Amino acid sequence: MVAVCVMGLAVVAPAQAQRADITVGLVLEPPHLDPTAGAAAAIDEVVYANVFEGLTRFAPDGDIISGLADSWEISDDGLTYTFHLHDGVNFHDGTALTAEDVVFSIDRAQAEDSVNAQKALFADIAEVSALDDLTVEMTLSRPNGNLLFNLAWGDAVIVGPESADTNATDPVGTGPFRFVDWVQGDRVILERNDAYWGEPAQLEAATFRFISDPTAAFAAMMAEDVDVFPNFPAPETLSVLDADPRFEAVVGTTEGETILAMNNKRSPLDDVRVREAIAHAIDRQAIIDGAMFGYGTPIGTHFAPHHPAYVDLLDLSQYNPERSRALLAEAGVTGLRLSLALPPPTYARRGGEIVAAQLRAVGIEAEITNMEWAQWLEQVFGAGDFDLTIVSHTEPLDIGIYGREDYYFGYGDPEFQAIMSELDATTAPDARIALLGDAQRKIAEDYVNVYLFQLAQTGIKNAGIEGMWVNAPTQATDLTAVYWAR
Repeated sequence: MVAVCVMGLAVVAPAQAQRADITVGLVLEPPHLDPTAGAAAAIDEVVYANVFEGLTRFAPDGDIISGLADSWEISDDGLTYTFHLHDGVNFHDGTALTAEDVVFSIDRAQAEDSVNAQKALFADIAEVSALDDLTVEMTLSRPNGNLLFNLAWGDAVIVGPESADTNATDPVGTGPFRFVDWVQGDRVILERNDAYWGEPAQLEAATFRFISDPTAAFAAMMAEDVDVFPNFPAPETLSVLDADPRFEAVVGTTEGETILAMNNKRSPLDDVRVREAIAHAIDRQAIIDGAMFGYGTPIGTHFAPHHPAYVDLLDLSQYNPERSRALLAEAGVTGLRLSLALPPPTYARRGGEIVAAQLRAVGIEAEITNMEWAQWLEQVFGAGDFDLTIVSHTEPLDIGIYGREDYYFGYGDPEFQAIMSELDATTAPDARIALLGDAQRKIAEDYVNVYLFQLAQTGIKNAGIEGMWVNAPTQATDLTAVYWAR
């Protein structure tokens, strides 16, 4: 309450109520809302930590912390993990979370007919069993030092058998927010779960609006139709908004390795000399400056520069058009024409135009095809039907994808797979760092893809909002600690 004076009399008037709702701008609309059944980062950006939870989860600084598992023990041989679940957890439909739900979720993710985009996360889990209602035992086929990390991914959230089949359109999780509505093409609405088992959310409601056009995103912020844009698609106007006292820019790091991916199974890209030629034709800094207005860190391999195991391998693929032309001549390739598939994000559409011009300068014609996200996921990521594409891989510490023979860029080298197998069986930190260095060098020396830059977290928010993540250790818009300070 506040006191005001009217004609000499003190009058008590109600203070302005603090806001308890938020509108979040996102560039991409998710194809559906089940994080255990799709590769699109946009799914996790809506539901991770808000609607769905796993046994473990990512903290804002990237640490792995407790989720639905209150605690756990690991056997001396590293083969048995015993998880103790929080008591009193319910799904949004009122059903109680038990150990059997964990068993169901892991078995479902591992199943032969599973549509989980990251089945490799569960490959070393030999058996999952419920010891009692709140105790889960996982037995591994071999030690895996990454297990707690793997279980924090959105692909490993726990779902109930009663609702698993309909989570794509009507997601039912255990999180602090529950799903209300999805107006396709426009917005997803969540509301606070007042029966949440843990620390309740301070926000009562959240609306995610999908605005891919940079001009429209700027207009929405200026009109205050959107309160926060964690990944603002118009970095060229970020400084303009930041100069407005209503707003505050939030610039941090992400796990997003932005790459010019190449189809290693398609001729002539199956020739390492051609892939190297393409790598030397690309001026990374020109793409960062031209497409991202200076936001982004050049990378020479598929690994985040802020990670302690990062190896600087930029020299292997420095911009060198003369070297590029020489390699093409050595490979006997002339008049090369390639397709360049571009999904909707700004980094891809704007970056693709620059890449095409740089390739043209060394004699490679790249025919651009702009794709909607669903089309890209089906044709490029799913069917591997492409020559070149630009995409940012925002999953944390995901270099292991290069060991998958069925992955869309078609590498799956046995030597690389051997490095990954040794890494999975290694727990000593120094040894793991050395192996991660070997993995980075291997894919850089094989020129699997052209490694462009680490995507920056370029966000803008209303200055009154607190609790948003600065960095993005995973692909999420975690609203669990967000509130209006004024």
